Amino acid sequence: MSIHITLPDGAVREYPSGITPLEIAKSISEGLARNVVAAKINGEVCDATRPIQESSNLVLLTFNDTEGKKVFWHSTAHLLAEALESLYPKVKFGIGPAIDNGFYYDVDMGEKGVLSSHDFPAIEAKMLELAKQKNPYIRTEVSKQYAVEYFEKKGDQYKLELLENLQDGSISFYQQGNFIDLCKGSHLPTTEPIKAIKLLNIASAYWRGDESRNTMTRIYGISFPKDKELKEYLHLLEEAKKRDHRKLGAELELFMFSERVGAGLPIWLPKGTALRTRLEDFLKKEQQKRGYQLVITPHIGGKNLYITSGHYEKYGKDSFQPINTPREGETFLLKPMNCPHHCEIFAHKPRSYKDLPIRIAEFGTVYRYEQAGELHGLSRVRSFTQDDAHLFCTVEQVKGEFLNVLELTLLVFQKMGFKDYTAQISLRDPATPEKYIGSDENWAAAERAIIEAAAEKGLKTTTELGEAAFYGPKLDFMVKDALGRSWQLGTIQVDYNLPERFDLSYTGTDGQAHRPVMIHRAPFGSMERFISVLIEHTAGRFPLWLAPDQAIILPISEKFLDYSQQVAQFLDSKGIRATIDERAETTGRKIRDAEMRKIPIMIIVGEKEADTQTVSVRLKDKENGDKGAMNWGDFANLFQELLDNE
Repeated sequence: MSIHITLPDGAVREYPSGITPLEIAKSISEGLARNVVAAKINGEVCDATRPIQESSNLVLLTFNDTEGKKVFWHSTAHLLAEALESLYPKVKFGIGPAIDNGFYYDVDMGEKGVLSSHDFPAIEAKMLELAKQKNPYIRTEVSKQYAVEYFEKKGDQYKLELLENLQDGSISFYQQGNFIDLCKGSHLPTTEPIKAIKLLNIASAYWRGDESRNTMTRIYGISFPKDKELKEYLHLLEEAKKRDHRKLGAELELFMFSERVGAGLPIWLPKGTALRTRLEDFLKKEQQKRGYQLVITPHIGGKNLYITSGHYEKYGKDSFQPINTPREGETFLLKPMNCPHHCEIFAHKPRSYKDLPIRIAEFGTVYRYEQAGELHGLSRVRSFTQDDAHLFCTVEQVKGEFLNVLELTLLVFQKMGFKDYTAQISLRDPATPEKYIGSDENWAAAERAIIEAAAEKGLKTTTELGEAAFYGPKLDFMVKDALGRSWQLGTIQVDYNLPERFDLSYTGTDGQAHRPVMIHRAPFGSMERFISVLIEHTAGRFPLWLAPDQAIILPISEKFLDYSQQVAQFLDSKGIRATIDERAETTGRKIRDAEMRKIPIMIIVGEKEADTQTVSVRLKDKENGDKGAMNWGDFANLFQELLDNE
């Protein structure tokens, strides 16, 4: 029997039933077949060796595809497990998934006890030795009884526990070489493509994330088809360490954390506050142009507010504990989201169609109780501020408002120097409707509005099922930084559900009550996370308009402090933020320290400058940085020119 295979370019080819994606790749090109790591059949990622029994849409995945990388790295996790079992026969295995950059495997080392990075070279060598055997990854469907008996014989209590929640008929093993693992896949055809491996670090992890369970050893690693790609990645990793926002944040005195204040609760220092305030002022100005109204809401809300919104059901057990007052039965929560408060603002007085759209904006601080092990500098905290806004509009206004929000979000990225981004259309997963609230009709309308607006703006998009918020679909912006790393920044969400839960209404042209549509948007996302990415993207060398200190005046000796003060006063009158290095240090030391502090402009003054009423200017641009001596007015013009070119 013949089947028809539709390829991504729309071409339709005829093949015999039972052909595999790998065989199809070979029919197209031997070179393509060598690069295929997996396939996507009718949207489902699967092994490239899986037979196709009926006419289908087919995408051949390579390492260059995100899903292809995940398959490659998941397969390498199995290779790690095989190497560990070969070197340490008593080892027991938990889970070994692919992650955004590489993979990990949680293991119980048994008699070996402690594993350290000193063991990595031997493990890596064994993995490469096994990879060269070119063993196929073989999938086998097994009964639950067979699987239980297999892992009972091995004495692997972790796999036996995982089997408890699996249904008979849905269990599969994967084998490569002498290693067999419980796994649903997908995997590479063979181990041959795995040519370069690096184990990166070790951490402790509680089994299944439960602090009362066994502590396991989590081994992180990464792999590539070519050694050159591994070397490039390790170079970027070193660059990332230099750009780590936690390191630079301390060096530049932007923010701090205090054990007494509490883990995950950032404290903004004066320079960091100045940076953050300028970001907020920029967005406030742009919002004002677009008709937004600023509001301020409390940091807490009554428990019933979040029960109404659905946030208590979804976030309650992961939030800070309720706040009970002396009054019996009165309970508050630290707010996990700003949207319920903004719904109350809309509802506080009658609304007409003439009032819509209403655009409410707030830099609102919210609280989530993240697990201690998940906290990471500013990028994962328990207290963060969202550049939040909620737009209430008619159904007819949704697309126009969504497009306006898109334009604002793209302006933010342009201003910050983010040029490489993809818009991820996050939809609900039809297979798990219980995870979401609202009617199918409302979801369909919301998803359609997002897809059409993204297409109209010509955005480069991807679509992810199951990534929607529980109350509606969204457009998430995945931004690549200077090192090519992808970050989720900025989000826009269409919501037909919260207006229903809060019984919001406006009077339409027909004099009847109508339900508004709600759009959630946050171009920055959270201020903390955005600034952490901005620090690492710029390596702490912020754009001139944003830098806490735009210039530093370096007198070559104490004799020129008075002249330095005159220059500083002039710069202040021109709106230029400048400080004076008054220390009794050499000029060379002052210059080096100014470079370490990432200050964009250095102004050096000495006897010649004082006599001629000039300043000697050096910019952060090393190639064209030395501007020589110029009078004050010329420097002010140069400064404005630099600002205009950003």
